[in-house]
Amino acid sequence: MSFATNVLSRGLATTAWRMAALNHITVIGGGSMGSGIAQVSAQAGYKVTMVDQNDEILNKSCAIINKSLQRVVKKKFADDPSKGEAYISDIMSKISTTTDSSKAVSNTDLVIEAIIENMGIKKKLFSELDKVAKESTIFASNTSSLSISEMAKVTKRPEKFGGLHFFNPVPMMKLVEVVRTSNTNDNTFDTLFDYCKKLGKVPVNCKDTPGFIVNRLLVPYMMEAVRMVERGDASPKDIDTGMKLGAGYPMGPIELADYVGLDVCKFILDGWHEEFPDHPLFVPSPLLNKFVDEGKLGRKTGEGFYKY
Repeated sequence: MSFATNVLSRGLATTAWRMAALNHITVIGGGSMGSGIAQVSAQAGYKVTMVDQNDEILNKSCAIINKSLQRVVKKKFADDPSKGEAYISDIMSKISTTTDSSKAVSNTDLVIEAIIENMGIKKKLFSELDKVAKESTIFASNTSSLSISEMAKVTKRPEKFGGLHFFNPVPMMKLVEVVRTSNTNDNTFDTLFDYCKKLGKVPVNCKDTPGFIVNRLLVPYMMEAVRMVERGDASPKDIDTGMKLGAGYPMGPIELADYVGLDVCKFILDGWHEEFPDHPLFVPSPLLNKFVDEGKLGRKTGEGFYKY
């Protein structure tokens, strides 16, 4: 075998190893994001363990996954319901649940955290999991706004730590932001990137900066619309109409803020402002704070900038 052929074969073997390295995925958090990640992972052939605080939450999570799969089956197996039932049964058999996070990560290949957006809680979780997971286990957070590097600091595996920011609803949305810190090594990043491709997603490469790509652009856009309302420059309806008809957006920025949740927008903005107090795009909004204080959080409470 020539030197060139030997190098090529070794390179292909390495790539294949990366592609095959993940067999078991552990998802921490059974909410809409966690259950969605568990579903698409099982559909891609991975064995999945979903973890949450109690069985009631986990049972609801499984019911959500089952309902989502029912919609898939209606389209995919419209002419053969029996195949559809077998398909659902096969996917659900790949998903197990537990309330014991230590046990769940003791022999897994990838841990994806999808819990509340609170840095303190996330760091406490990763610190505990780091003590029981295998050395080779990769850690990833589904955070949409918090620093991956900050989370990785509490572990002894910063080189095996990255971000996987899925979008809601996970089974429908194609994009995944794969976040790389200054410590994430090539093998970890490539493995996470390949994993997303196997899920049928479109991964994009991001640095560990506030909001990554999408939210870094989207949150300041929504907040400038809020400030326009605050200043009396234009009404929410006129701003939304302008962006839909003038820029071709499917939803205006004020509508979008109500849809995302005004509390979520505030949480993200407050976190960025705390980290970068001099950045003009991250200055808190008195009007947004007022709505949140009054419990007007958007669609989920029936009222925000609009009434629903």
